[in-house]
Amino acid sequence: MSGSVRRIAKTEGLLGFYRGNGASVARIIPYVDLQYMSYEEYRRLFVQAFPNVWKGPTLDLMEGSLSGGTAVLFTYPLDLIRNKLAYQQQYCISLLCCYCRTLMLIMATAPTLFGIFPYAGLKFYFYEEMKRHVPEDYKKSIMAKLTCGSVAGLLGQTFTYFLEVVRRQMQVQNLTASEEAELKGTMRSMVLIAQKQGWKTLFSGLSINYIKVVPSAAIGFTVYDTMKSYLRVPSRDEVD
Repeated sequence: MSGSVRRIAKTEGLLGFYRGNGASVARIIPYVDLQYMSYEEYRRLFVQAFPNVWKGPTLDLMEGSLSGGTAVLFTYPLDLIRNKLAYQQQYCISLLCCYCRTLMLIMATAPTLFGIFPYAGLKFYFYEEMKRHVPEDYKKSIMAKLTCGSVAGLLGQTFTYFLEVVRRQMQVQNLTASEEAELKGTMRSMVLIAQKQGWKTLFSGLSINYIKVVPSAAIGFTVYDTMKSYLRVPSRDEVD
Protein backbone atom coordinates (compact mmCIF):
# COMPACT_ATOMS: atom_id res chain seq x y z
CA MET A 1 0.00 0.00 0.00
CA SER A 2 2.75 2.46 0.93
CA GLY A 3 4.56 1.65 -2.32
CA SER A 4 1.45 2.32 -4.36
CA VAL A 5 0.83 5.60 -2.56
CA ARG A 6 4.38 6.79 -3.24
CA ARG A 7 4.23 5.75 -6.89
CA ILE A 8 0.92 7.52 -7.56
CA ALA A 9 2.06 10.64 -5.70
CA LYS A 10 5.31 10.72 -7.66
CA THR A 11 3.92 10.06 -11.14
CA GLU A 12 0.50 11.72 -10.98
CA GLY A 13 0.48 13.98 -7.96
CA LEU A 14 -2.39 14.50 -5.53
CA LEU A 15 -5.00 14.53 -8.28
CA GLY A 16 -3.98 11.00 -9.23
CA PHE A 17 -5.69 9.68 -6.11
CA TYR A 18 -9.00 11.11 -7.32
CA ARG A 19 -8.91 9.99 -10.95
CA GLY A 20 -12.39 8.78 -11.87
CA ASN A 21 -13.87 10.11 -8.63
CA GLY A 22 -16.46 12.19 -10.46
CA ALA A 23 -17.91 9.09 -12.10
CA SER A 24 -17.73 7.26 -8.77
CA VAL A 25 -19.75 9.95 -6.99
CA ALA A 26 -22.26 10.08 -9.85
CA ARG A 27 -22.73 6.33 -9.45
CA ILE A 28 -22.77 5.90 -5.69
CA ILE A 29 -25.71 8.25 -5.02
CA PRO A 30 -28.31 6.39 -7.12
CA TYR A 31 -26.69 3.03 -6.29
CA VAL A 32 -27.05 3.37 -2.51
CA ASP A 33 -30.48 4.96 -2.87
CA LEU A 34 -31.76 2.07 -4.98
CA GLN A 35 -30.11 -0.60 -2.84
CA TYR A 36 -31.58 0.44 0.51
CA MET A 37 -34.96 1.41 -0.93
CA SER A 38 -35.37 -1.84 -2.87
CA TYR A 39 -34.25 -3.88 0.17
CA GLU A 40 -37.13 -2.48 2.20
CA GLU A 41 -39.60 -2.78 -0.66
CA TYR A 42 -38.68 -6.38 -1.47
CA ARG A 43 -39.18 -7.28 2.18
CA ARG A 44 -42.60 -5.64 2.31
CA LEU A 45 -43.66 -7.37 -0.90
CA PHE A 46 -42.57 -10.78 0.38
CA VAL A 47 -44.27 -10.30 3.74
CA GLN A 48 -47.47 -9.09 2.07
CA ALA A 49 -47.50 -11.95 -0.43
CA PHE A 50 -46.47 -14.59 2.12
CA PRO A 51 -47.64 -13.47 5.60
CA ASN A 52 -46.40 -16.66 7.24
CA VAL A 53 -42.93 -16.48 5.73
CA TRP A 54 -40.06 -16.99 8.15
CA LYS A 55 -38.53 -13.57 8.80
CA GLY A 56 -35.05 -14.88 9.41
CA PRO A 57 -31.55 -14.98 7.89
CA THR A 58 -32.67 -16.64 4.65
CA LEU A 59 -35.06 -13.78 3.92
CA ASP A 60 -32.34 -11.20 4.64
CA LEU A 61 -29.93 -13.02 2.35
CA MET A 62 -32.43 -13.23 -0.50
CA GLU A 63 -33.62 -9.63 -0.24
CA GLY A 64 -30.10 -8.28 0.13
CA SER A 65 -29.08 -10.11 -3.05
CA LEU A 66 -32.10 -8.83 -4.97
CA SER A 67 -31.58 -5.25 -3.80
CA GLY A 68 -27.91 -5.35 -4.76
CA GLY A 69 -28.78 -6.73 -8.18
CA THR A 70 -31.45 -4.07 -8.69
CA ALA A 71 -29.06 -1.25 -7.84
CA VAL A 72 -26.34 -2.62 -10.12
CA LEU A 73 -28.66 -3.10 -13.08
CA PHE A 74 -29.50 0.60 -13.05
CA THR A 75 -26.02 1.95 -12.28
CA TYR A 76 -23.67 -0.53 -13.96
CA PRO A 77 -22.77 1.77 -16.88
CA LEU A 78 -21.45 4.36 -14.42
CA ASP A 79 -19.49 1.69 -12.55
CA LEU A 80 -17.82 0.60 -15.77
CA ILE A 81 -17.05 4.22 -16.63
CA ARG A 82 -15.47 4.74 -13.21
CA ASN A 83 -13.08 1.85 -13.70
CA LYS A 84 -12.25 2.87 -17.26
CA LEU A 85 -11.42 6.37 -16.08
CA ALA A 86 -9.33 5.03 -13.20
CA TYR A 87 -7.35 2.42 -15.15
CA GLN A 88 -7.40 3.57 -18.77
CA GLN A 89 -7.45 7.32 -18.78
CA GLN A 90 -6.62 7.51 -22.48
CA TYR A 91 -9.69 5.42 -23.32
CA CYS A 92 -12.21 8.15 -22.50
CA ILE A 93 -12.26 11.56 -24.10
CA SER A 94 -15.22 12.58 -22.02
CA LEU A 95 -17.71 11.11 -19.59
CA LEU A 96 -20.48 11.33 -22.19
CA CYS A 97 -18.39 9.57 -24.83
CA CYS A 98 -17.50 6.80 -22.40
CA TYR A 99 -21.11 6.40 -21.32
CA CYS A 100 -22.30 5.98 -24.92
CA ARG A 101 -19.66 3.34 -25.63
CA THR A 102 -20.45 1.61 -22.36
CA LEU A 103 -24.11 1.17 -23.26
CA MET A 104 -23.05 -0.91 -26.26
CA LEU A 105 -20.96 -3.19 -24.02
CA ILE A 106 -23.57 -4.02 -21.40
CA MET A 107 -24.55 -7.29 -23.03
CA ALA A 108 -20.91 -8.40 -23.29
CA THR A 109 -20.15 -7.68 -19.64
CA ALA A 110 -23.53 -8.71 -18.20
CA PRO A 111 -22.17 -11.91 -16.54
CA THR A 112 -20.07 -9.79 -14.19
CA LEU A 113 -23.23 -8.28 -12.69
CA PHE A 114 -23.87 -11.49 -10.79
CA GLY A 115 -20.88 -10.80 -8.58
CA ILE A 116 -22.92 -8.28 -6.60
CA PHE A 117 -25.63 -10.77 -5.62
CA PRO A 118 -23.64 -12.77 -3.04
CA TYR A 119 -21.87 -9.67 -1.66
CA ALA A 120 -25.00 -7.59 -1.13
CA GLY A 121 -26.89 -10.60 0.21
CA LEU A 122 -24.19 -11.55 2.69
CA LYS A 123 -23.69 -7.93 3.77
CA PHE A 124 -27.34 -7.47 4.70
CA TYR A 125 -27.52 -10.96 6.17
CA PHE A 126 -24.55 -10.44 8.50
CA TYR A 127 -25.74 -6.97 9.52
CA GLU A 128 -29.26 -8.05 10.42
CA GLU A 129 -28.01 -11.23 12.09
CA MET A 130 -25.56 -9.30 14.29
CA LYS A 131 -28.25 -6.78 15.23
CA ARG A 132 -30.40 -9.62 16.52
CA HIS A 133 -27.71 -10.47 19.07
CA VAL A 134 -27.27 -6.89 20.34
CA PRO A 135 -28.80 -6.44 23.82
CA GLU A 136 -32.02 -4.44 23.79
CA ASP A 137 -30.45 -1.59 25.78
CA TYR A 138 -27.81 -1.05 23.09
CA LYS A 139 -29.86 -1.46 19.91
CA LYS A 140 -30.05 2.31 19.39
CA SER A 141 -26.37 2.83 20.13
CA ILE A 142 -24.35 4.37 17.31
CA MET A 143 -21.33 2.32 18.32
CA ALA A 144 -23.34 -0.91 18.15
CA LYS A 145 -24.55 -0.05 14.65
CA LEU A 146 -21.05 0.90 13.52
CA THR A 147 -19.70 -2.39 14.87
CA CYS A 148 -22.38 -4.48 13.18
CA GLY A 149 -21.90 -2.61 9.90
CA SER A 150 -18.12 -3.00 10.05
CA VAL A 151 -18.27 -6.75 10.60
CA ALA A 152 -20.94 -7.14 7.92
CA GLY A 153 -18.81 -5.28 5.38
CA LEU A 154 -15.66 -7.20 6.32
CA LEU A 155 -17.27 -10.65 6.11
CA GLY A 156 -19.24 -9.88 2.96
CA GLN A 157 -16.14 -8.59 1.19
CA THR A 158 -13.97 -11.49 2.36
CA PHE A 159 -16.28 -14.17 0.94
CA THR A 160 -16.91 -12.46 -2.40
CA TYR A 161 -13.77 -10.44 -3.16
CA PHE A 162 -12.56 -12.84 -5.86
CA LEU A 163 -15.65 -11.92 -7.91
CA GLU A 164 -14.72 -8.25 -7.60
CA VAL A 165 -11.25 -8.99 -8.98
CA VAL A 166 -12.71 -10.90 -11.93
CA ARG A 167 -15.22 -8.13 -12.63
CA ARG A 168 -12.63 -5.38 -12.68
CA GLN A 169 -10.22 -7.33 -14.83
CA MET A 170 -13.00 -7.93 -17.33
CA GLN A 171 -13.95 -4.26 -17.27
CA VAL A 172 -10.50 -2.81 -17.88
CA GLN A 173 -9.52 -5.06 -20.76
CA ASN A 174 -8.53 -3.41 -24.00
CA LEU A 175 -11.79 -3.64 -25.93
CA THR A 176 -10.25 -3.91 -29.38
CA ALA A 177 -7.78 -6.65 -28.47
CA SER A 178 -9.83 -8.63 -25.96
CA GLU A 179 -13.34 -8.54 -27.32
CA GLU A 180 -13.43 -12.34 -27.42
CA ALA A 181 -12.31 -12.57 -23.79
CA GLU A 182 -15.21 -10.33 -22.76
CA LEU A 183 -17.63 -13.00 -23.95
CA LYS A 184 -16.15 -15.85 -21.94
CA GLY A 185 -18.11 -15.04 -18.83
CA THR A 186 -17.31 -14.63 -15.18
CA MET A 187 -16.46 -18.25 -14.33
CA ARG A 188 -14.28 -18.73 -17.40
CA SER A 189 -12.44 -15.48 -16.67
CA MET A 190 -11.89 -16.56 -13.06
CA VAL A 191 -10.32 -19.83 -14.21
CA LEU A 192 -8.09 -18.01 -16.70
CA ILE A 193 -6.89 -15.55 -14.06
CA ALA A 194 -6.07 -18.39 -11.67
CA GLN A 195 -4.23 -20.33 -14.38
CA LYS A 196 -2.23 -17.46 -15.84
CA GLN A 197 -1.69 -15.21 -12.81
CA GLY A 198 -2.07 -17.60 -9.90
CA TRP A 199 -4.96 -18.09 -7.49
CA LYS A 200 -3.51 -15.49 -5.12
CA THR A 201 -4.32 -12.85 -7.73
CA LEU A 202 -8.01 -13.43 -7.01
CA PHE A 203 -7.41 -11.94 -3.55
CA SER A 204 -4.88 -9.31 -4.54
CA GLY A 205 -5.64 -6.01 -2.83
CA LEU A 206 -8.10 -7.50 -0.33
CA SER A 207 -6.36 -5.99 2.70
CA ILE A 208 -6.34 -2.54 1.10
CA ASN A 209 -9.98 -2.94 0.12
CA TYR A 210 -10.85 -3.51 3.77
CA ILE A 211 -9.73 0.05 4.47
CA LYS A 212 -12.43 1.30 2.13
CA VAL A 213 -15.23 -1.24 2.46
CA VAL A 214 -15.31 -1.73 6.24
CA PRO A 215 -15.83 1.94 7.20
CA SER A 216 -18.06 2.45 4.17
CA ALA A 217 -20.41 -0.36 5.21
CA ALA A 218 -20.33 0.74 8.85
CA ILE A 219 -21.18 4.36 8.05
CA GLY A 220 -23.76 3.38 5.42
CA PHE A 221 -25.76 1.08 7.69
CA THR A 222 -25.48 3.43 10.66
CA VAL A 223 -26.66 6.51 8.77
CA TYR A 224 -29.44 4.51 7.16
CA ASP A 225 -30.81 3.18 10.46
CA THR A 226 -30.35 6.53 12.18
CA MET A 227 -32.18 8.45 9.44
CA LYS A 228 -35.02 5.92 9.50
CA SER A 229 -35.48 6.56 13.22
CA TYR A 230 -35.17 10.33 12.78
CA LEU A 231 -37.72 10.41 9.95
CA ARG A 232 -39.95 7.91 11.78
CA VAL A 233 -39.91 5.45 8.92
CA PRO A 234 -41.82 2.30 9.92
CA SER A 235 -39.86 -0.80 10.80
CA ARG A 236 -39.01 -3.09 7.89
CA ASP A 237 -41.16 -5.76 9.56
CA GLU A 238 -44.24 -3.54 9.57
CA VAL A 239 -46.60 -3.98 6.65
CA ASP A 240 -49.00 -1.28 5.52
